[in-house]
Amino acid sequence: MLSVGGVLEGFSANSYNRIVGANDRIRLGGIGVHSRGLALATNFAKQKDCSITALCDVDSQSLAKCAEKVQTVCGEKVKNTYKDLRKMLESKDIDAVFIATPDHWHAPAALLALKAGKHVYLEKPCSYAPAEGEMLVKAADIYNRKLQMGNQRRSWPNVALAIQKLHEGVIGQVHFARSWYSADRPSIGIGKPAQVPEWLDWDLWQGPAPRRPFKDNIVHYNWHWFWHWGTGEALNNGTHMVDLMRWGLQAEYPTKVSSVGGRYFFKDDWEAPDTQIINIEFGPSKSLVWEGKSCYGLKEWGSAVGAVFYGEKGNLVIPSGNEYKIVDLNGKVIEEAKSDVAVDAQNVMNPAEKLDSFHFQNFFDAIRKGTPLASNIDSGYKSTLCVQLGNISQRVGHSLSIDPTNGHILNDDMAERLFSRDYEPGWEMKL
Repeated sequence: MLSVGGVLEGFSANSYNRIVGANDRIRLGGIGVHSRGLALATNFAKQKDCSITALCDVDSQSLAKCAEKVQTVCGEKVKNTYKDLRKMLESKDIDAVFIATPDHWHAPAALLALKAGKHVYLEKPCSYAPAEGEMLVKAADIYNRKLQMGNQRRSWPNVALAIQKLHEGVIGQVHFARSWYSADRPSIGIGKPAQVPEWLDWDLWQGPAPRRPFKDNIVHYNWHWFWHWGTGEALNNGTHMVDLMRWGLQAEYPTKVSSVGGRYFFKDDWEAPDTQIINIEFGPSKSLVWEGKSCYGLKEWGSAVGAVFYGEKGNLVIPSGNEYKIVDLNGKVIEEAKSDVAVDAQNVMNPAEKLDSFHFQNFFDAIRKGTPLASNIDSGYKSTLCVQLGNISQRVGHSLSIDPTNGHILNDDMAERLFSRDYEPGWEMKL
């Protein structure tokens, strides 16, 4: 039997129009408003139960551009703009913040916001290093604030329905899942020492990271591929799919993690792998694989991003969008749900604006009503950790044994040193 367009109970084609019309406006501040942050600010500004009252960025050009865009979208001028997030967090006119900074700022910024009494919507990954994510789990509890990670697929109706069906046994027992990301990223070249642009505060951009001189191929996007600030494609895109697979497999902490790959395509400053396969085991009966192919554009199942769950009675495929497909063991489609909202998985700024609004509203409902978060920090940390352990395995050159009770690396001094990070003096994270 083939069904098309199924969604979870309570959702319909008009759901998006309904969710942007609620009352009780939450006063929101944005931290990091270039590219993805600009997209988040624009989308949050469209939510009628939200007011963007403050924006913050170390890039004065991006800050001005975002403030103008927000005013254009919602007709209200942003009350205050800041260069230093610490100053912004002193404001009493902010209930919550979103954070879309470079990865090395994610956890420190979130911790500062929690300590300032703000609820936090934190883009993935939740941290640069595992120890930081562990600290955020404790901080959300200590400071009693909501901390939602930007694993937006947790709130997409058809994706949630697919996982529900998986748990109900639609393809029988599931022990294994595989996912992929494919792109055609160009070389970033060899960076040259350069004068810091007048619009950029390079010291604040580095923040908690030990200081390094400015080069002309780091800001804005290429920091992803430098281990000093970024976490590679694995955390950039792999976090979403590993979270999806861990959710579907109902897995918690892993027991073994390994990674192979390298920077194969260009001789440049890119340090992280452009080709990477991370294997993650959860005891004797569950495992998953993530394949990162930053410089291979070939799609699978018609999608540049996706995941497949392999069951005893068939397979369940979740491509990049709010959709799924169930096929039997012979490859025949037996059920399919599609979405009329297009998703461009290779759009680094705003691949799924309307769908992401479901995740925003879940965050707002958690603040106002105590509704459970779709991707709370405990869950978000475990998914982030899995991929971080893959990167650690890659960097030390061997597989890792993991304590399944807490996710810590066992008996491996070299790998354990990468479980945390060095900080610029005075910028250390402290609860």
